[in-house]
Amino acid sequence: MKYQIIGKNIEVTDGISSAIQTKLRRMDKYFLINEEVECRAVVSAHNLTQKVEVTIFLPSMTLRAEVEDSDLYAAIDLAIDKLEGQMRKIKTRMDRSKSKLSLGKAIDFENIEEEEKESENDVVVRTKSYYLEAMSIEEAITRMEALGHPFFMYLDEEDDRISTVYIRNDGGYGVIQAENPIK
Repeated sequence: MKYQIIGKNIEVTDGISSAIQTKLRRMDKYFLINEEVECRAVVSAHNLTQKVEVTIFLPSMTLRAEVEDSDLYAAIDLAIDKLEGQMRKIKTRMDRSKSKLSLGKAIDFENIEEEEKESENDVVVRTKSYYLEAMSIEEAITRMEALGHPFFMYLDEEDDRISTVYIRNDGGYGVIQAENPIK
């Protein structure tokens, strides 16, 4: 795995870098092509807490974990545990669907333990559809806030792309936009 370790409001010492890389090596056994897997860890310090964000870029998907703790090294451990939990969930979901999809080219499912129990949260309990109206980002934010939802999907009036505006954990708004326009 290729590592990129970034510090925000904190200097990434050799000790911190070494600890992160050592802990992340636990994840190596899950990937078939380690040389192509890139990992970015962002370590930041806030008043009394340390935050660790780990993102693993696979050819077919991205895994991400974000953890805050008063102890930086505990946050690193918790982030790795969270990533391993995501891998178990993916394996369970793939086993249930009897399909490896395109993930089979990147993830070594043999090395992932089965998830202990099937969670009720893994089941789609409601499906909703609605007509996407063309609107500006400002109107989408207004509608999202009026609904009291943390996100809102709309059709961007400038480029006819499906877009989702959302409230970011660190404040402000974010937009996720489809790369392909509606035909």
